[in-house]
Amino acid sequence: MANQEAIQPRSPGRLVRAAMEAKGWNQSDLAFALGTTTASINQILSDKRSISHNMAQALGAALEKPPEMFALVQAEWDLRQAERPDPAILARARILARYPLREMIKRGWIDPENREGTLEEQVCRFFRVGSLDDVPHLAHSAKKTDYSDVPPAQLAWLFRVQQIASEMHPNATYNPIKLRDAIEAFKGMRDEPDSVRHVPGLLDDAGVRFVVVESLPGSQIDGVCFWLNGGAPVVGMSFRFDRIDNFWFVLRHECAHVLHGHGKDHAILDQDMEIAPPSAGQSDDERIANAEAADFCVPAEHIKSFYLRKKPFFSESDVLAFAKRMKVHPGIAIGQLQRIANRYDLLRRHLIKVRSYLAGSMMMDGWGDVVPTA
Repeated sequence: MANQEAIQPRSPGRLVRAAMEAKGWNQSDLAFALGTTTASINQILSDKRSISHNMAQALGAALEKPPEMFALVQAEWDLRQAERPDPAILARARILARYPLREMIKRGWIDPENREGTLEEQVCRFFRVGSLDDVPHLAHSAKKTDYSDVPPAQLAWLFRVQQIASEMHPNATYNPIKLRDAIEAFKGMRDEPDSVRHVPGLLDDAGVRFVVVESLPGSQIDGVCFWLNGGAPVVGMSFRFDRIDNFWFVLRHECAHVLHGHGKDHAILDQDMEIAPPSAGQSDDERIANAEAADFCVPAEHIKSFYLRKKPFFSESDVLAFAKRMKVHPGIAIGQLQRIANRYDLLRRHLIKVRSYLAGSMMMDGWGDVVPTA
């Protein structure tokens, strides 16, 4: 301010004393001007009594200074004297700015009561790093990490899948022949929704760790393939869409990644997957996995032939008969047909849910349940 002293006092009391001395006043003079006691003035000068807004106005009038000057110095003094905030506040705010921390706590991944360590310790343990500065997306610097291009919500989901997978102990080491045998067995299970309960056991026998973790809001994640220690493949699914067509497509897609050895260098996160022909811009790995998954659901030549013969009208009886010939549940054929015809309203009642069947044969993380980990 224009009228403020050039040298700032360190406390409100020193500010008032300087203004008094500039007028040649002592404590009694100021007390007389304000209509108060010398003891009250002494408390202000010794910083034992705060300057209220009313007192700031009175001091401004008596000492011919802007009242804001006294009020601001008092506020700054009070702030400097206040206790330092709990470090947990900074940690919570820093994590919450990037990650869905409240959802992670709600899902049981982080203990809000700190019974398993401080919030910072738990988050570092979750991401397997030594400090918050090493958590992807939380580093103060703009340093590049292996996960810099993965959105935080997807990354949190991925690390939860990794956490659960690392605690699993399959019946056997990975065997690609057994995985191919499992996929052949899957073909005979496509027509009955409750057959999905056999999937975890078949993958376990093939040495594939199968993990289901409910997606985090906004993550748009469908599945993932990665390897532990180079020789232990993991297939993760989110059930973002609980539909029979989506389940089989995503599962077969991730199994294709495993069979072709994809994801050994870094996790392959799949999002917005569709039962549709490979599209431009996809990587070779994705084109291979998409093609094999689509062919598993309904061979491409058959679905294309049916579409060309029946478009633009697809009667329910024709679709059901086609699904029966293909030996798949109608929902699988309809899901694929919807995308080819761009008709997402087509016979939707056949796109039945299957997660409840799968839940009877494995532990899932989410939907009110938490998979225990060490």
